[in-house]
Amino acid sequence: MGRLPLAFLAACALGGAVATAWAGKAHEHGVARLDLAVEAGRLTLALDAPLDSLLGFERAPRTEAERERVASMVARLRDAGSLFRIDSAAGCTLAKVELVSAPLGLGPAPGLGSTGAPAKEGHGDLEGHFEFSCKAGARAGFVEVGLFEAFAPLRRVELQVVTPKGQMKATLVRPASRVALVR
Repeated sequence: MGRLPLAFLAACALGGAVATAWAGKAHEHGVARLDLAVEAGRLTLALDAPLDSLLGFERAPRTEAERERVASMVARLRDAGSLFRIDSAAGCTLAKVELVSAPLGLGPAPGLGSTGAPAKEGHGDLEGHFEFSCKAGARAGFVEVGLFEAFAPLRRVELQVVTPKGQMKATLVRPASRVALVR
């Protein structure tokens, strides 16, 4: 059996830690959760945020102005290389972006959420998964997180970071944007 990639193991570890740490936390407007995993050839980020934190509403858009706001949000997230600026020492380039939001019809199939269930009204969230290919990911000393610049309703980002040299939690509060990685 081959060696499992560190990002997979980190994602499993983070998944368990996130489920345990955040299971009791309510859907909180103005707050996003960001998991960051670093390994030699890859840096991955997983974003979980109420749509209200990104758009100012958390349902399917009803007006042309709201549809434009959604299109702008999606474009900003798909331009993850500008949104998440990784220390140039790592030599990272954006490889993959996946966005899931049932109210916005983003995900596995139009109108379905990550569970495959039809989209419902209520508290709407967005999950974003961003993967960067890196020449030397472990050399990254920081990541600049541009979420506050991009999304005015966002006030705080709760982070969990896993690198080859350790794990940590951090909180970014507007206007802070730099996450120093464990070395």
